[in-house]
Order: sequence, then C-alpha cells, then structure tokens
Amino acid sequence: MVRDLLRGNVTYGELQNSLEGIPTNILADRLKRLEEAGLIAKSAYQEHPVRYAYELTEKGKALRDVLRALVRWGKKHIPGTRTL
Repeated sequence: MVRDLLRGNVTYGELQNSLEGIPTNILADRLKRLEEAGLIAKSAYQEHPVRYAYELTEKGKALRDVLRALVRWGKKHIPGTRTL
C-alpha cells in the first residue's frame, strides 16, 4: 500500500484496484492502521458521499528508501524478482 501511495494512487478506489486485489475490509483496516501509525493522512475530496484522498506523511515518505533497498536485495538474491 505504501508503494501504491508513493506511485500516486491516492483514492480508496485506486488503492483497491492495485495489483494485489486487496479485499475491501482488509484495505480499510490497513488504511486505518497506517493513519494511526502516522504514516498516512486523509483528507475529504468529496462531501456527498464523503470520500477521502490519502497521502503519505513525512514519516511515510521516509519508507521510500527502505522499499528501494528491498527491491535491490530481491533482485540480487531472488531469481526472477521483478519490479512493477
């Protein structure tokens, strides 16, 4: 999910349509947990019905280098590792 937010997917629908195909109940729970951890913030972009856009906080954006390191490690040590 952090990867998707780094790529610019900001709405619930965009996150739901990511390659993982996360069920809606799990997606909602993950968004709530990320917000509680201070990794994302949400803001309403529509009032009726209320819909939110999500963005990484500075704390969340700091994970970019961690994710890049995991990709590099995977490419080096796990044959067939691909990046999207």
